Amino acid sequence: NGGGGGSSVDKVAQQRIDTYNKRLQANPGDQASWLGMARVRFQVANTGENYNATQQAYTAKGLQQLREADKAWTRYLALDPTKPDPATANLMVQAYGQGGLKQYTKAVSALEIVMDNRKESAGLYAQLAVLAAGANQTRKSELAEQKAIDLAPKAQRKQLKSDIDLAKSQVTVQQPGASQSG
Repeated sequence: NGGGGGSSVDKVAQQRIDTYNKRLQANPGDQASWLGMARVRFQVANTGENYNATQQAYTAKGLQQLREADKAWTRYLALDPTKPDPATANLMVQAYGQGGLKQYTKAVSALEIVMDNRKESAGLYAQLAVLAAGANQTRKSELAEQKAIDLAPKAQRKQLKSDIDLAKSQVTVQQPGASQSG
């Protein structure tokens, strides 16, 4: 599928994608290859003409790569891994978040995988509060915000609350279709 000049996928990445595709054709249940595919698609989305560093935004081609990463991650999760990979989940939080596909329900699920594997922190809960707000998961958002504020040092709590509130207002305002699921 990767074609002629000016391709948005460099040779090395395209070789990796082709390798994963071959493996997955032979064995659609290969969790490691689905994971690898999600990672390489995310990395490609963040390089070259797929990402506008000046505007800190994905181009149409970059968003297409994120959609490909989403497909691979979704297939990986459908195989019901015992312990989903937190590093790739962390990439998918970014892919699904404000700057990416704006699929906040999926972002929340990915972030919860990350949080299962990390020490509790105000930052993670603040991020969860914002993404849950974007996903219209109001109760989860409120609980996460409270937990973030509880975990933050006293001197930073007021600022953190206003940061979370601002981010939540941006996520809920800019939602293309509030009930977006995949």
